Amino acid sequence: MTGDTKFTISSSPHIRDGETIDHIMWQVNLALAPAAIFAVCWFGLPALINMITGIVAAVAAEYLWQKAMGKPITAFDGSAFITGLLLAMSMSPLLPPYMVAIGSVIAIVVAKESMGGLGFNVFNPAHIGRAALMVSWPIAMTTWSSMQDFSGGVDAVTGATPLGILKLEGYEALVNTFGGQSAMYESLFLGTRNGSLGETSTVLLLLGGIYLIWRGYVNYLVPTLMIVTVAILTWVCGPSGLFTGDPLFHVMAGGLMLGAFFMATDMVTIPMTVKGQVIFAVGAGAITVLIRLVGGYPEGVCYSILLMNALTPLIDRVTKPRIFGSGEGK
Repeated sequence: MTGDTKFTISSSPHIRDGETIDHIMWQVNLALAPAAIFAVCWFGLPALINMITGIVAAVAAEYLWQKAMGKPITAFDGSAFITGLLLAMSMSPLLPPYMVAIGSVIAIVVAKESMGGLGFNVFNPAHIGRAALMVSWPIAMTTWSSMQDFSGGVDAVTGATPLGILKLEGYEALVNTFGGQSAMYESLFLGTRNGSLGETSTVLLLLGGIYLIWRGYVNYLVPTLMIVTVAILTWVCGPSGLFTGDPLFHVMAGGLMLGAFFMATDMVTIPMTVKGQVIFAVGAGAITVLIRLVGGYPEGVCYSILLMNALTPLIDRVTKPRIFGSGEGK
């Protein structure tokens, strides 16, 4: 060991584990695969094209950046792959592929590599890419295919998402769109509805999230508390007054399941302590409800997670455990 070598050693105990970054990243991709495959089956060729575009653009951007900067090439470790896939799945199937590619490049270059690469990014890269596209092409980002067209095998036309219908027309119109409340719940659960590629099948996203929890890659508290917070607040703060909301709808609608299991749980951008992760999850859920019920956008998952990402360093600071034998920490 040379005198220039520096090690950062946390407090004991230390456990040696055989897991690698590559293995973890590809396991996350595997967990997301069923929902991605369903999106292709439901929305058709446009979904597949946008997913491939997002993945290729993300991996290529990371490879070219690392090559230009003379850094070790890690573009094929699965992290860029999942960023591109998550970005594509958080957007409409009608979005032109070149916009998906631009979003992937922004996600990798601006939100990840410019900050030092994997492990140093402050914000979730896929959500930064989505937010950048939202402010650049707001109309394209909020243009959706109608629910019945892809299932019937005809050309796509524009139509509102369930959250969009709720925001613009109210709950009664929303239920009527599906032909009844039970039919609405079934459609939201199975995924036979309109929305972003990764906002459709609740059951497949849930199964993927459970797999990640089972493998130990995700702390179950984060997605559980974020989802429960949204459910409680939408029940209490319904559009007609207290205790009149539809929490089941809000849990299954929009990008909550995708965000809670695959983005809010990002190991790099969430607090390190369990107490901090609880604060993060509850805060993300509360901001999601605030945007959905009060804000101008029908959906708030993306911005809620990004805002809590910004607070992560502060949360880590105030929830730092006390060092044994000293007065530092909490």
